[in-house]
Amino acid sequence: MTADRISATFAACRAQGRAAFVGYLMAGDPDIETSFSNIKALAESGVDIIELGAPFTDPMADGPAIQKAALRALAAGANLNSTLEIARRFRLVDTSTPLIVMGYANPIHRMGYSAFARAAADAGVDGVITVDLPPEEDAPLRQELAAHGLAVIRLATPTTTEQRMERIADGASGFVYYVSVAGVTGAGIGAEADISAGVNQARRLSNLPVAVGFGVRTPEQAAAFARISDGVVVGSALVEEVRAAVEQGDPASSVKRISVVAKSLSNAIAMARTERSVH
Repeated sequence: MTADRISATFAACRAQGRAAFVGYLMAGDPDIETSFSNIKALAESGVDIIELGAPFTDPMADGPAIQKAALRALAAGANLNSTLEIARRFRLVDTSTPLIVMGYANPIHRMGYSAFARAAADAGVDGVITVDLPPEEDAPLRQELAAHGLAVIRLATPTTTEQRMERIADGASGFVYYVSVAGVTGAGIGAEADISAGVNQARRLSNLPVAVGFGVRTPEQAAAFARISDGVVVGSALVEEVRAAVEQGDPASSVKRISVVAKSLSNAIAMARTERSVH
C-alpha cells in the first residue's frame, strides 16, 4: 500500500470530522526492544500516523529532548538499519497505521538512495521526511522513493513565502509538515492566527493535507492546532516520557507513560472541532 495508507488515514480522519494525530518517537530509544513496544503503544493509544526518528549524531533541526533521544538510541546500537527493522516488525502486527521515517540525509546517502528506498518499502514504510534535504537537492532521493510508492514529505514554516511554498509543493506527496515556529523541535509554538494562514496557503498550493508540529506539548495546544489543520504532530512531549522513565531507572515504564500522554492528546484532538462548534 505504501503512501496510500497516508491518504487513507487522512481521509478517514476527515470523514470523522477531526484532525489526524501524528506521533513521533526516536527509533531505538532507550533500546531497540523498548522502542518497539513504545511504537506499538502509540498505535494502541490513538495515534493515527507514526513518525520514526532515525538516530543521527548531529540532528540540528531538533531540540534538546530529541537530540538526547538520538544519543540514547545510538548508545544502544541503533542506526538507520535498525530503524527500518523496527518498522518491519511493526508492520507485521499493524498493517493500517502509516509509518514515516524522519531523519537526515547523511545516513540515507551513505546507505544509497536506491537501497534505502527499496529497504524502506520492503519494511512497510509509507513516507520519508529528510529535514536537511531541500527541494532543490532531493530529486535523486525523490525519484527512488517514487519508484517504490513512498511519499516525499516536505517542511514549510511561518517564513515560507507563497513562491517558496509553490516550490515545496512541486514534488511533495503524502502531506505537508508545517513547522509552527522558525526554530528547533520542542522550542515553543507560534501564534495560532499566523499558523492558520500558513496552513491554508500550504493546503491551497499543494492540494495535500497539512499537519502542524514542533512544540506541541499539551492537550490544549494540540486541540488549537487540530481546529486549523489536517493533522497535529507531537514529538518532544512523547520523547520526554522515555527520558523520564530512563532517569527513574525503569525504561520499560515508558510504555505506560507514553500511552497515558498519547491518549490524552488523542482525546483532545478528537474533540477539538466538536468543542468549537458547541461554543
